Amino acid sequence: MGDEPKESDQQRQQSQLEQDASRPQPGILIEFVDFLLHNKKWWLIPISLVLLLFGLLVMLSGTGAAPFIYTLF
Repeated sequence: MGDEPKESDQQRQQSQLEQDASRPQPGILIEFVDFLLHNKKWWLIPISLVLLLFGLLVMLSGTGAAPFIYTLF
């Protein structure tokens, strides 16, 4: 008789796990913002912004905007 509550608890936990697994996954940007908010890693924001800006410059250097980018430097 003592095993019955444990089995129902396991079934409830498994069904909760299945419900969590069936939910849509958040995007990487939402996960990153959630990480920053919950862990209070505010110093990561300027670093990530600079990296994004450099990535944008690299991407734009292969387009017609390249002559305008080279005049910035």
